Amino acid sequence: MSYPDVRPRRLRRTPALRRMVEETRVAPSELVLPMFVKEGLTEPRPIASMPGVMQHSRDSLRKAVVEAVQAGVGGVMLFGVPLAKDPTGSGGTDPHGILNVALRDVVAEVGDATVVMSDLCLDEFTSHGHCGLLAPDGTVDNDATLAAYAEMAVAQAAAGAGMVGPSGMMDGQVGVVRKALDAAGYQDVAILAYAVKYASAFYGPFRDAVESSLQGDRRTYQQDPPNIREALREVALDVAEGADVVMVKPALPYLDVVAAVRAAVDVPVAAYQISGEYSMVEGAAASGWIDRERAMLETITSIRRAGAQIILTYWAVEAARLLRTRY
Repeated sequence: MSYPDVRPRRLRRTPALRRMVEETRVAPSELVLPMFVKEGLTEPRPIASMPGVMQHSRDSLRKAVVEAVQAGVGGVMLFGVPLAKDPTGSGGTDPHGILNVALRDVVAEVGDATVVMSDLCLDEFTSHGHCGLLAPDGTVDNDATLAAYAEMAVAQAAAGAGMVGPSGMMDGQVGVVRKALDAAGYQDVAILAYAVKYASAFYGPFRDAVESSLQGDRRTYQQDPPNIREALREVALDVAEGADVVMVKPALPYLDVVAAVRAAVDVPVAAYQISGEYSMVEGAAASGWIDRERAMLETITSIRRAGAQIILTYWAVEAARLLRTRY
């Protein structure tokens, strides 16, 4: 018989050996926890389609952010869910709107102990559920929306956001937000650009979380899933307009895009492990079909391996705790 001269299995023999030669590691500080705060709640409300995830009250949000900081999570991304919506999404620019109030709460609670980020988009606040203002013919008016984004960015910065995340996929949104922040004296507020956001089938549970009132779809402004060159063009435009970080959303179905973006730019790259990705694993684990903890860490590691330095995930706190005990 002929035996192999090279035996890679030697380095897989024990957990200690595997840890020693591990090529990709995720640090808790690279994880960002998306969080939902609902106006008018007095206690947290479970989201049925996202097991373990809550719509927070203002009080429970503060407690949950402290918990995230103690776990070592690198940042939190806040989404506001208002009681009332209107065609212009005025609650998003209102200094007393739920998102801006929650930003003040969180900053007062944890200060600079974590990066406090805010979603900069109108979809949670509009009665039609689109990410921008509508023209008379019902289409999303790109340039009118940019003016609203500029106002929203300044409101969020005034509320204490350290990083704003324009996520509506409007052409020119990063440049307009950067100019508005600078003109208002918020030069130090960073921009996490949702540079590559696909019109995905995996957003369903998130729309439950924010009580979306979307009519129609967002395919005229979010990207078409088959396209990757278009994604690189979007990234290049956002970097040129002043993005400090660029993000790919969703993550798992687009790991090739994450890798291509990482190779194309020299700014940090983020990826958002979205609600549908999370809920698929949770659902399969609840049915006993997969090992939940292993699947959670495996998916997060795959996103890091593809090139994302920052990972938004609903498992951020749990994963951070596991990672801290693993190494």
